[in-house]
Amino acid sequence: MNNAVNKDPLHGITLKAILEYLVNKYGWEELGDTIRINCFIDNPSINSSLKFLRKTEWARKKVEALYIGSIDGGW
Repeated sequence: MNNAVNKDPLHGITLKAILEYLVNKYGWEELGDTIRINCFIDNPSINSSLKFLRKTEWARKKVEALYIGSIDGGW
C-alpha cells in the first residue's frame, strides 16, 4: 500500500474556492491591482471570473500562485 502524501498545495481545492478565498482576503479592487485582468476590474463577479479563468491558463496560473503565496504567508 502506498502511503505517499500529495504535496501539491492545490490538491483537492476547487478554482471557485481559491477565488472566493482571494476575494474575501483582498477584495476585488486589490485583487484587480495585483493581477491586472478585466474580470477582476470591470464589474467583477465570481461566475464571470471563473468562466474566464477556466479558459485562460496564464491568468489561472497567476491566481493559483497568489493563492499559494497568500496561504504560505508570502504575499
